Amino acid sequence: MRSVLVDKIASVATGAELPQEIRVSPEIPCDEGVLVAAEVLNQKSRYNTLELTSGRMARLKRGDVIVGALGHRKALFGYSGHLPERLAPGDVVQLLNLGGVLGICDSINPTHGKPFDCRVLGVVLEFPFLGQRVGVPARVASEGVAAPGALASLKAPVVALAGTCMDSGKTVAACALISRFRQNGLTVDAFKATGVALRRDILAMADAGARNTGIFSDYGVVATTPDNAPALTRSLLAELGRGKPDAIVFELGDGLLGAYGVQAILQDPEISEVLAAVVLCANDPVAAWGGAALLREEFGISPTVVTGPATDNQVGIEIIEGRCGVSAFNALTAGSELGDFVQGAIGLGQDAAEAAP
Repeated sequence: MRSVLVDKIASVATGAELPQEIRVSPEIPCDEGVLVAAEVLNQKSRYNTLELTSGRMARLKRGDVIVGALGHRKALFGYSGHLPERLAPGDVVQLLNLGGVLGICDSINPTHGKPFDCRVLGVVLEFPFLGQRVGVPARVASEGVAAPGALASLKAPVVALAGTCMDSGKTVAACALISRFRQNGLTVDAFKATGVALRRDILAMADAGARNTGIFSDYGVVATTPDNAPALTRSLLAELGRGKPDAIVFELGDGLLGAYGVQAILQDPEISEVLAAVVLCANDPVAAWGGAALLREEFGISPTVVTGPATDNQVGIEIIEGRCGVSAFNALTAGSELGDFVQGAIGLGQDAAEAAP
């Protein structure tokens, strides 16, 4: 065990509440969510920042000592990588995302360049035993997930945002809904159900007016999978539901055909039972048409409305409404109209929405 002074603690480690001076051990368990200290070995001019526990984005440079979490990532437009089987001090891993997930990179995105290489210094230790200097490997979080049946008492209508792929406007649309619901006098809670640990999206939801927010990493999960995504979503719904909001809005990170468990969530009967609306976010009209067909044919879900870059002008809106039979609004230019439409669809006081400025 030795002391290490850390320059930057990634947001994935928020729940551990680490000081800048930490203790590390050379005996590293290679489990998802285990926190490790590492030294950045290279410089980058693109995709070169790290989200800190404060939520700020800080530029990384060679020589920085950081704390991140071991994990995997399967991103369509970012780095993909796997959890290492074994690690020792001096081994090199890669920084897979902006939230501080560390693993072995398998595939890069040309727009991001090569990832940061990081030399492992050791596993971060925490000391849970009062009065004893016995350290154990620190982890992202240790809270358990909810068992099936946790949503039986959920009263608030739930709005889910699903996208045709990454970067299809889901967070923008979620924030537009939250903001308009708040303007209309509703109390809204929000969370992100799938993806890789990064708090940026739920911070944006809080800025838009969400009272309480959550993310799967609150339960110690660095990256969701089809195996854990439904239970995590039930846990987040149950936790926020205890606060008795008027509505819950949640984002399904990645896309309908991604690897993070979106399909498993939509197929879960307990979750689908509480969905009052599903907002489809699409990059283009063809994606909107395919996404709407996929929702209907594979999940028995009719999308409530379509938004995203596909609705950036009137041409796209008319194509979507004509070919998909679904109303379409742009979240950036018609956020209030989008919010009012969804609020009416879930039965929460359309009169109040019409009266709002």
